[in-house]
Amino acid sequence: MTKARSRVLAALDNAAEPLSAAGVMEAIGQSCDQATVYRALAYLEGAGLAESFVFHCDEHGTERYYVKAAAAHRHWFHCRTCHRFVDLGSCVLDSILAGYEKEYGIRVKGHALYLTGDCADCAAKAGGA
Repeated sequence: MTKARSRVLAALDNAAEPLSAAGVMEAIGQSCDQATVYRALAYLEGAGLAESFVFHCDEHGTERYYVKAAAAHRHWFHCRTCHRFVDLGSCVLDSILAGYEKEYGIRVKGHALYLTGDCADCAAKAGGA
């Protein structure tokens, strides 16, 4: 693996929340240019070492976010006020998806769940204002 790919993967591994390409660049500093970061992210995703999702935020627009690939499927909550992501842990939708498969005769291979609102800190600030 190239040094650039290793740096990008380490940035994803050390991140507490999903990173945009700009966030990856900020995390690794001046060690790679923008094109190299995008190529590294594409490689890592294609190799199954990273995952991405597209998310729309009223404040930041539509952006692709990256996380290190995990053994368990994860879901994230996005705070619309501070733009922070909160890891909601592994997926708990298996029984619901099994019900859909039985009812509709489908076979679910993947899904996306987007939750957005105000995190506890922002909700407390709004309530106190």
